[in-house]
Amino acid sequence: MITRAVVILTAASFAWAAAAQQKFQKLTGAQIRAKFGGMELTDQVHWYDLYEKNGTLLSSSMGRKRTGVWWIERDQLCVDDSETVKCYEVRASGNNVQLRAEGLYPVDAVLRSPISRR
Repeated sequence: MITRAVVILTAASFAWAAAAQQKFQKLTGAQIRAKFGGMELTDQVHWYDLYEKNGTLLSSSMGRKRTGVWWIERDQLCVDDSETVKCYEVRASGNNVQLRAEGLYPVDAVLRSPISRR
């Protein structure tokens, strides 16, 4: 009986995870610009990137702040944070976002209105 319950719960969790992954939709360049401009992308603990509407990128990671630029190129979000230049395919499900780049693991984050840090 316990084994059967474990099997059912495991199958249900895999089905839920698969359904959650299917909700992510690839964004076009216009959708990325509309969704990211004036917003903050964050893991909600260690880092955030603030995408100003004018193309300025303000970043903070573990207390270290950087300034850079962001733009759209070939339906990808491109960033130059003064350390690296990288372009990402963007997938979104509501405010949950995945940034995907060749050779890197996907970055899972949340897109939200900027919070005051004063």
